[in-house]
Amino acid sequence: MFRTMMNGKIHRATVTEANLNYVGSITIDEDILDAVGMTANEKVQIVNNNNGARFETYIIPGQRGSGVICLNGAAARLVHVGDIVIIISYALIQEDKVESHQPKIALLDANNHITEMISYEPESTIL
Repeated sequence: MFRTMMNGKIHRATVTEANLNYVGSITIDEDILDAVGMTANEKVQIVNNNNGARFETYIIPGQRGSGVICLNGAAARLVHVGDIVIIISYALIQEDKVESHQPKIALLDANNHITEMISYEPESTIL
């Protein structure tokens, strides 16, 4: 049996762009992607802290060090520049590996710089 587990998380990213006239996806600074183990074309869930929207799309790598978090295409209608979002990837983990699985979680500042990396969700989720 496999379980679907959080594998990577970008916590409290600030949306820098929303481009309605693009085919679709989310563009994410490649340095952030590397830190959380996400990759091009990977399916991710986006949670908008400002309006409660939850949706899925796929990743396009953005310029390294740019801090870009850009929602493209139809997803651009679900965010505004400046909104705070959480970006989550999931993986299928074998039952016997669930207890040892450690996701990569990047905590970001207002400029989308990583301030801390953690591998667990603390009991108190206010960070």
